[in-house]
Amino acid sequence: MSSPENEPEDDTAGSAEALPAIAPQLRALRRRASLTLEAAARAAGLSPAHLSRLETGQRQPSLPMLLALARIYGTTVSELLGETVTDRDAVVRAADMEPTAAGGWTYFQAGAPGRGMQALRVQVPYGSQGDIVRVHPGEEWLHVLRGRLRLRLGDTTHRLAPGDSAHFDSLTPHRIAAQDPGGVELLFVHTLLQSPTATLCLGPTPGETP
Repeated sequence: MSSPENEPEDDTAGSAEALPAIAPQLRALRRRASLTLEAAARAAGLSPAHLSRLETGQRQPSLPMLLALARIYGTTVSELLGETVTDRDAVVRAADMEPTAAGGWTYFQAGAPGRGMQALRVQVPYGSQGDIVRVHPGEEWLHVLRGRLRLRLGDTTHRLAPGDSAHFDSLTPHRIAAQDPGGVELLFVHTLLQSPTATLCLGPTPGETP
């Protein structure tokens, strides 16, 4: 669920205004991690030109791209978005959860930044990114709140109803899609790898241009 593998390059051109802080943050965090544009793009399975467009605000990154770049830079999606918290409270209030749209999904930060895990509440519309296969180190846990989810792990497809959960090694190729036209809402927790130089994605499939 968290790798930009097979990600289409056109992430809603012209909609970068939705995430005004992310372009300078992406560049600053890459430099803090002592990574060149080419090295960071290669680790994320992107072309250097595409990453450059993300850093200059010409493209809006999807949620999978944000998750992958956060791992590569040894940070969290919250920091990529420029969100700062002066004191990491144990409790996150519903009124404080601001929605963020990325790659067709809407997600809410359900946990404090800077932790070893990241918790999100995610809304996945029907037909959104269901063909994207993701592979990356770590573990993922998800729990369906509303709607029905189609989860493909390797060669096996699972259909999850409200109340169902899945916990898996995210090196297993996986896809997530809403099964019903009404979409699906889920809780999602994943581990964060803190090494900024780790190679985290397997890159685009042959013939794909990120």
